[in-house]
Amino acid sequence: MGLSMKRYLLGAAAAIGFVGQYAPALAGDRPLVTTQPDPQADVAPYFVSDADPRWSNPEWTNEDIEALRQKVRYVFVIFNENRSFDHGYGTFPGADGLYSDGKTPRSPAATPGFAETYQDGAGRTVTVRPFRIGPAQNASFQDSTDHSHKGLAAKLDVVDGVARMDKFAEVEFRRYARGGDKAEKMATQFARLVMAHTDCDTIPFFWRWASRFTIFDNIFATEDTPSTPNAVAILAGQSGETQWVKHPSLTNQPAETGFTGPIGGTINGRTYSGTATTQGPPLVEDPQPWWGSAFDDTALGREPNGPRENWAPGNTASNLTFASLPLTMMGGWINLFTQWDRNPGFDLTDVRNDIPAIAATGRTPVNWRWYQNGYGLEPNDTDLVVSHKAYVSHHNGAQYFGYVANNPAQQINLRGEGDVFTDLANGDLPAEGGVFYVRGGYYNLEYPKRAAVIQNPNYPNPNGLTPDERDRISKIKSGDDDHPAYSDSMLTEAMAARVINAIAGNAKLWAQSAIVITYDESDGLYDHVPPRILSYGPDGLPLARGIRIPLIVISPYARAHAVAHAEGDHNAVIETINALFGLPALSSLPDEKQALADGNSSTFNAFAPKGFEQKYLGPRDAPSPITASLLSGFDKARVTGALPPLPASLAVIPRDVVETFPHYGGKGCEAIGVVPEDVRQNIPNEIPEGFNSLPVTLPKYN
Repeated sequence: MGLSMKRYLLGAAAAIGFVGQYAPALAGDRPLVTTQPDPQADVAPYFVSDADPRWSNPEWTNEDIEALRQKVRYVFVIFNENRSFDHGYGTFPGADGLYSDGKTPRSPAATPGFAETYQDGAGRTVTVRPFRIGPAQNASFQDSTDHSHKGLAAKLDVVDGVARMDKFAEVEFRRYARGGDKAEKMATQFARLVMAHTDCDTIPFFWRWASRFTIFDNIFATEDTPSTPNAVAILAGQSGETQWVKHPSLTNQPAETGFTGPIGGTINGRTYSGTATTQGPPLVEDPQPWWGSAFDDTALGREPNGPRENWAPGNTASNLTFASLPLTMMGGWINLFTQWDRNPGFDLTDVRNDIPAIAATGRTPVNWRWYQNGYGLEPNDTDLVVSHKAYVSHHNGAQYFGYVANNPAQQINLRGEGDVFTDLANGDLPAEGGVFYVRGGYYNLEYPKRAAVIQNPNYPNPNGLTPDERDRISKIKSGDDDHPAYSDSMLTEAMAARVINAIAGNAKLWAQSAIVITYDESDGLYDHVPPRILSYGPDGLPLARGIRIPLIVISPYARAHAVAHAEGDHNAVIETINALFGLPALSSLPDEKQALADGNSSTFNAFAPKGFEQKYLGPRDAPSPITASLLSGFDKARVTGALPPLPASLAVIPRDVVETFPHYGGKGCEAIGVVPEDVRQNIPNEIPEGFNSLPVTLPKYN
C-alpha cells in the first residue's frame, strides 16, 4: 500500500487500551515457560536456562509490547492441516507428551486415554495404546481418521464437563465395523491408526525448528470441528457464534440457522437452479464458502471453485458477517475500504457498530495477504491457464467473509501459494510489514514432478509395492498442507522450509519477522490433554475447544530451545497480532461484545448441559485466564539487546537438504540432534502386527 508506518508507531500508545496487560494463563502448576533438555551445538551459544539469571520474565507489560512492536513488523502464519500435538510431538523432549509432563516422566496410567478399549465383532475386548511409526511404515503419508464434528465430540468423551480423551479407538472402530470381515478389518486398522504417532525421523524440519526456537504445548483447535470452522477462526477467533446469537433462527427450528434462498449457475460442470439452504452459523462442518457457490450471483470478480470440492448447494456456508482481523486491519481507513463492497447491506449486517469503533482508532491500515495453493495461477499450471487443481476452497477462511470476497479492495489480498515465493524473491511484500498467511493444497507446487515420498517400497505390501500402488499413492498423497487424506508430511515441511529460507535469507526481513507454524485442527488423531469445554453449539454438542494442536514460534526474538505452556487456541494467534499491530481485540468491538453478553442467556444456555453458562459464544482474543497470547514465546532480553537476537542460521535449512528426499535419509533425529522422550526412557515401541497406515488407500493389506 505504500503507507507510512511512522504515524502508526507514534500512535502506538493509543492502542494500549485495547491490548491491555498480558497476563498469560498457566497450564496446571507448571511455570509459563520452561526449557528443553540438551541444547544442540548450534543453539547452545544462545540458550538461556530457566534457572539462569538472564532468563526474562514471561509476563509482558505494555512497555515490553511496545518494544517488541518496534522490532517485529512482519508476521507469517504457515497454517497447516489436521495433526494433533501428540501425533507429531508426543515424544518431543521438554513438552507435555505421551510419556512426560515435560520435566518428569509420567506413567501411562496417569495419561488420559493412553490405553483405549473397544469391543470387537466377536465381543472381545481390544486394547490399543500409542505407538510410533516412521520411515519403515512410510509415515510421512497415511490415511485420515474421523474428524467430523460428531466424531470429535464422541472422542473427547465429555463427562460432567471434563473431556476424558478416551474414545478415539472406539469411535474409529464403530465408524467402520458395519458387518462383514472386510469392514471389521478396516475398522481395526483405523482404531490403531488414530493412536499412532510420528517423531523427528518423519518430520525432522518441524522438530528442528521446535528445538531451536519455541514450541507451545497447550494450544487447542478453537472449535471441536473439522477444518472450515477453524480456518475461519484463525482470522476471527470463532466460526460464527456471534452471528448465531444475533440471528438464532432463520427458520422455525432453533437448531437450523441457515439461510434459504435462490441458487443458479454452473459449477464444475453441474448446473443448479431453484432454492436451497445454507449451513450455519456457527459452522461445524466443512461447507463451501458462499462466495463462489450457487448462491453467489457475482458476475465479475467471482471467487474460484475448487474442482475437487463438493459444491452442492446444500454444502454451502452462510455469508459470514461478523468481525475478523481483515476488518480490524482496515483501521482508520475502514469507511474507505467498505465503500468498495458490492453489497454492504448483505455483507456488513453484523458489524455496523464495529465499523465506527474501528474507524475511531485512527490506526493506519495493516497489510495482510492470504496465500493458498491453487487459488490463482500456480507454477505447475500449464499454458498460463489457472486450473485451481490443488485448491481446497473450504480451507480458505477469508473467502467466507462477504466484506472480503465481495469487495475488490479486499479480494486483492487473496493469492496463490506460488505468489508468496514470488513476492519474497522480488521484495514485493509491503515495506511497512503486515500479516501473511500461507497454506498448501491437494498437490505440491512441483507435482507431478515431485510426488509422495515412498521410503519403504515393501510397505504395506511385503512383496513390494506394485506400479499401480505406487501410482495411487503418488496421485493421492502428494499435497503440501499436511492433511493426512492427501498430503505428505515431508512435502509439507519442505514447503515450510522454502518459505522460512526465503524470509531468513533476507537479513532485513529476518530482523523484523515472527513466523508461526500451526494447524487448523487435529484430524481426530489421539491427544491426551483435555481441552476446556467453553461452549456448546445448536446441536447440543461441545463446540469449543477442540483437540490440542502443534504451534511453533520462530523469530530472532523468540526464546531459544524452549517450551511455552500458555493456554489458548487460534485466538492466541489473533491476540498476538493485536499486540504487535495495536489492533482492538475482536471481543471488545461493540457488535461482538454485545453478542457475547447476549449469548449467556436462557435461550443459548439451553443448548448446553444444565447449569452451563455460554460465556464464550464469540471471539476470546483479549487477555483472560482461559486464553493467553503467544508473547511468552518471545524473549524480552533479545528485544532490548541484553541478549543477542537469534541468528537466521538456526532457521535456515540448506536447499540441498530441503530438496533431497527422504529428508536426512530417514534419520532425522540423529541429524538434528534430538533424542525423543520414548528413546530417552528406553520405552519399547510395539507396532500392532499387520498394521496398515493406508486402510482406505490400499485396503487389500488390512
